[in-house]
Amino acid sequence: MRAFLDVNILIALLDGSHLHHGRVTDWLSSHIDEGWASSPITQNGCIRILSQPGYPNPVPAAQVAKRLAEATQHPSHAFWADSISLLHPGHLMWERILSSRHVTDAYLLALAVQQGGRFVTLDRGIPLDAVGGALTEHLAVIS
Repeated sequence: MRAFLDVNILIALLDGSHLHHGRVTDWLSSHIDEGWASSPITQNGCIRILSQPGYPNPVPAAQVAKRLAEATQHPSHAFWADSISLLHPGHLMWERILSSRHVTDAYLLALAVQQGGRFVTLDRGIPLDAVGGALTEHLAVIS
């Protein structure tokens, strides 16, 4: 099942001094044959966060974009367009999204479900039941 990488996973991969860099790199290395994916939201978040002046190791946005573009040239990468609507009935179970923190994660999980992939994140507590059709294999939390 293709791994759809969360923003926090992309950040950990691109920032060699990130606390979870080794763990995330090891996980991806052992799953690379299944492929990985990114989307406009995950690419945007990665570039935005790594280039913020307040980030511990800020990098100019152009450099982050270049490194991310190089990574996406890997033959195992797939680009997934943000092709589902937050408002489409059955995608998100809004009554199960208890915090604004989970809105983007639930959307990304829904996109992974729609694409037949697995959303890979460092975030714990993403409500699986907030996404229509989501099963445990659609979510991987690297801890």
